[in-house]
Amino acid sequence: TTPTEAGPRAWLRTHGALLLVLLVAMSGMVQVLTEHWRQGSALLGGSLLVAAVLRGVLPPPRAGLLAIRGRIVDVVCYTAFGIAVLLLALTITRGSLTVG
Repeated sequence: TTPTEAGPRAWLRTHGALLLVLLVAMSGMVQVLTEHWRQGSALLGGSLLVAAVLRGVLPPPRAGLLAIRGRIVDVVCYTAFGIAVLLLALTITRGSLTVG
């Protein structure tokens, strides 16, 4: 951002990608907390895949806090963890994790 540029637009331009990822992850957590384990886990994995795509296509200033390491390392890590969580979501067969 330039020194003359301030306000909500500048903030959204810098942090919009992270905000999108967090909104998807938060909706996944709501699903998990309401005992929709598979859907919630899939949304959590999907949020990591969204982070991978955004990190891959956005320049570093626009990627904001999604840019942790180098672009390739970030994309590989986000993708690997996203796929792992999605595969785990596919293994959830029961609606509740309670014993009984």
